[in-house]
Amino acid sequence: MSIGTLSMQSVPDGSEVVATSAEAAELASPPLLILDAVTAFLDARNLGSGPLSWAQIGDGQSNITYRLERGGEVFVLRRGPRPPLPRSTHDMVREARIQQLLQDRGIPVPKILAVCEDESVLGVPFYVMTFLTGMVITNVIPEALSSPEQRLATSNAVVDTLVQLHRVDVSDGELAAFGRPDGYLRRQVERFSALWDINTTRSLPDVALLGSWLADNLPESQAAAVLHGDYRPGNLMFAPAAPARVIAVLDWEMAAVGDPLADLGYLTATYAEPDSPPSPLELTAVTRNPGYLTRAQLISRYQDQTSLSLDALPWYQTLALWKASIFCEAIYTRWLKGERPNDRLFAPSLDAGVPQLLAQARVFAGLSPAPR
Repeated sequence: MSIGTLSMQSVPDGSEVVATSAEAAELASPPLLILDAVTAFLDARNLGSGPLSWAQIGDGQSNITYRLERGGEVFVLRRGPRPPLPRSTHDMVREARIQQLLQDRGIPVPKILAVCEDESVLGVPFYVMTFLTGMVITNVIPEALSSPEQRLATSNAVVDTLVQLHRVDVSDGELAAFGRPDGYLRRQVERFSALWDINTTRSLPDVALLGSWLADNLPESQAAAVLHGDYRPGNLMFAPAAPARVIAVLDWEMAAVGDPLADLGYLTATYAEPDSPPSPLELTAVTRNPGYLTRAQLISRYQDQTSLSLDALPWYQTLALWKASIFCEAIYTRWLKGERPNDRLFAPSLDAGVPQLLAQARVFAGLSPAPR
C-alpha cells in the first residue's frame, strides 16, 4: 500500500501522485492523483476539511482506488487508469450510478458521496464514496471468521449475496438501461472474439477453438438480472466481527444487465477448492482450506434458492475462463510493451497463466486436452 501526504512522489515517467496541478502539467504522462485538485473538489462538496492524506488500496490492475483522509474523516476515491483507454471499460460515472441504484434496492454497496464528470480535475472521471471498515478475504483467514462455523457462514454469505443481487427487478426503471438481456451471451462471444487479435503478440489456438465452441453451443437465457461481472469472494467486504456477513460488494466496473448464470459461471470457474488446478485468477486461496463450501456445494446452494436450470452451467464456466484469458492477455501484452513497468508479479505470470486459463476452459467445455 502506498501512503503519502501533500507532497510530490517521484516516478520516472510521470508521478502517481503529485501535490499541485502545476506540477502535473510538467510531467510527461499524467499522474493518477493531483492533491490540490482533489482537495478543491472535496471542499466544494463539504467532504472533510484541512490537509489531505492518501493511501492506495489494492494493486490497481484495472481501475484505481485511494483512501483519502481529512480532519479525521475518511473517504474512498475511485478512478480509471491513465488515458487513452476505451471508455466503455472504465466508465466511472456508470459504475457509480449502478451502485446508487442498487443501494436503493437493498444491495450492500458503499454509499456514493460525489461523482466528478469533469475530466479537467484528474484527466478522467472519478467518484468518491464512503470508507467502510471490514475485511476482504484473500490469502489469510481472518481470526474472527476462522472457526468451522464461520468458514461455512462465509461461504454461505458469498452465495446468498449473489442470489440477492440476481433477485433485483430489472424489468423497468433506470436499471433496465444498463444492458440488453436479449442476445447478451452472443454479444459477449462476438465482442471478446474480436478483442483477441488486437491484444496479443502470440498464437494460442485454443482461443479460436473455444470461441467457436461457445458460439456453436449458445444456451438460451432463462432470466435477466443485474450482473456484477467479477463476482468472487475477493470483491466482497465482510463485517469485522462474527457472524460472517457481507457489508459491501465492491468493484462494479464490469456490471451489466444480462444472464445471471454468467456471474455464477465466473464465481465457480475461478473458485479455489482443494483439488482445483492453480490459476492466475485464484485471488481468494483460503477457500482451499477445510470448512469452506466446495464448488459443487456453492452451485447447490444457489440452485436451492432459484428456479433456474443449471444444466448449461459448464458453458458459462467456459465463457468465464475464455473471457478472462483474453482480458489477461491484454494485460500481458501491455507489460511486454513496457506499459506496466512496476508490475513484477502479475503480468509476467500471464506468460504461462493465460494458457492455464484456456486449458481449464477446455475442461469445462468437455474438450480433450490440447496436445503438448
